[in-house]
Amino acid sequence: MNAIIIYCLRDLVRWIRGKWGFISSLIAPAAWLIFVGMALPIKFTDNYLAFITPGILVMTILSASMQGGALLIMDKILGFYNKFMALPPPRESILFGKILVITIRGIIQSSIILGLAFLLGVPVYSPVQIIAVYLILILFGGLLSSVTTTIAVLIGEHDSYAAVTAMITMPLFFASSAMMPYSSMPGWLVIPASLNPLSIAIDSIRAVSEGMFPGSRLFILVIITVVMISVNVKLFRNVKL
Repeated sequence: MNAIIIYCLRDLVRWIRGKWGFISSLIAPAAWLIFVGMALPIKFTDNYLAFITPGILVMTILSASMQGGALLIMDKILGFYNKFMALPPPRESILFGKILVITIRGIIQSSIILGLAFLLGVPVYSPVQIIAVYLILILFGGLLSSVTTTIAVLIGEHDSYAAVTAMITMPLFFASSAMMPYSSMPGWLVIPASLNPLSIAIDSIRAVSEGMFPGSRLFILVIITVVMISVNVKLFRNVKL
């Protein structure tokens, strides 16, 4: 566990020192929150900003995860893995350190977005609701970070990784319940959207904001996360870095 924390702190310090990377990662979610949440004349809800906030929080985690997968590739390119492999901690410590730092980055960014949403008029969540929202975001961050590190391990090349993540990010987001409820979607989109892990996380946060406990959705997220991390660990053990 100590090795995981050290690997995590290494990347976290590097990220904090790169101020513009931190700032730029907040621009897109904040712009969506302000210009989409406050500008679109939506008829299916009285407060579209409150409706879209869970989607923006999940999008923030998605964006952080997609950027975070590049950390693994850059360490490989710069030759750090040769040094890591000579150390006593097991190889999986590197992987879990990456997953942890990617999740922490997403949580920090989403916290700022959530605070901005409250300032813009979204009803403030109760302490219990905020804790539940963070638990969902942490779980979802673990899922996405394991997915992105898996993609990074399989591809192993920075430009190709950027192309693949760009190809899947926006379709994944728009084919979810982030922007509209299922009742307003085209019929062909309802089933794919309901099966989308982003929708599961978004719907869970919406349920929490309405005072409900999304037990079944959380169970699905836990199962998917455990399976994905298990696949990632097995792949990471066998891949040649």
